[in-house]
Amino acid sequence: MADLIDVLAPEEQEGTKAVVRNWLKAVGETVALDDPLVELETDKVTQEIPAPITGILHEILMQSGEKTEPGAVLGRIKLTGSAEARVAAAPAATKEAAPAVSEAVHHSPAVRRAAEEYGIDPATVTGSGKGGRVTRADMDAAHEAALATPAPQPEKTLPPRTEKPSGDLRSRSIKHSPMRLAIAEHMQMSVSTAPHVTAVFEADFSAVIRHREKNKAAFAASGVSLSYTAYIVAACVAAMKAVPAVNSRWFDDRLEVFEDVNIGIGTALGDDGLVVPVIREAQNLSLSGIAARLQDLTSRARAKALTPADMRGGTFTISNHGVSGSLVATPIIINQPQSAILGVGKLEKRVVVQEVDGVDTIQIRPMAYVSLTIDHRSLDGHQTNTWLTRFVETLESWPQ
Repeated sequence: MADLIDVLAPEEQEGTKAVVRNWLKAVGETVALDDPLVELETDKVTQEIPAPITGILHEILMQSGEKTEPGAVLGRIKLTGSAEARVAAAPAATKEAAPAVSEAVHHSPAVRRAAEEYGIDPATVTGSGKGGRVTRADMDAAHEAALATPAPQPEKTLPPRTEKPSGDLRSRSIKHSPMRLAIAEHMQMSVSTAPHVTAVFEADFSAVIRHREKNKAAFAASGVSLSYTAYIVAACVAAMKAVPAVNSRWFDDRLEVFEDVNIGIGTALGDDGLVVPVIREAQNLSLSGIAARLQDLTSRARAKALTPADMRGGTFTISNHGVSGSLVATPIIINQPQSAILGVGKLEKRVVVQEVDGVDTIQIRPMAYVSLTIDHRSLDGHQTNTWLTRFVETLESWPQ
């Protein structure tokens, strides 16, 4: 029909597959151009699909929980002209009495999870989002307020607690989110597809720490935080020059080696999973450029404000597991068919033996274990160790 406009899934999406997470409008509701209409979730990002036209949501073709392909028709919007036309076009159900607010509003997944966790009805919370929508921050604030005001305790005797038979375990079930299921499937695919091999080196961060202490104030004055990860990204670029094949992807008939070094940074979202925003063309960026790009991407990742374009085109990945306290880990290649992933452990002071003027000395140095996990189809041990050697040399000889 000429007066129906399709709502389409993006032709390009970042992630192995997309799932319809939540419709933000109901059939019969009026929508304006660019209004958030439906949420799609992949193993990397949740994105809102905006309304392509002003009109009335006429039909929902893909329900919450259904898997969708790029370009799939999610629903249809009916074009409208006057207010009378909009009323005439609305389904009969919408002409009846309006449902309760808590039934009419379609909340985001984060808000629904908070509602289940806190036992708070979002309809009782004042929203600070666009159009008065309730956000996760609003739910958190409501929960904190509730904790600060203890509810009155009923004056009654509680029944005696019934103990479970010996050997029974107390537990609760947590339903997997679409993102968690997609991550699990992708990790299983990666392990099944690629023969993973990991090499572990250690790096002395003394030179990096000295440089950072001298320059972080100047960076901060320009609004940029100089993090250790920025140095790690720069060292990866230097190592790629020594072994370009690490910046590649495996195909059955060829190894594709990339000219641009597009480095994905694994960013944890707590219990919600993991996203990997990409610093594009890192080989063309200075340390300050890397730091600024990194700050922008990680802050938007934690605010769940990344776009699919922010996650696309990675050629290599860094997993900085040390920020959560891990000394050493062997990450799985996140983005098949990339050829390698770098793991960076916790930075800590350790006693090391170093030769000074021909004499062995015991020193205390800021050290971290670094690992490179490779797809052994693409790379061999010699290339892996050469790459790590250049990576460590770059960090340990950072110019002051």
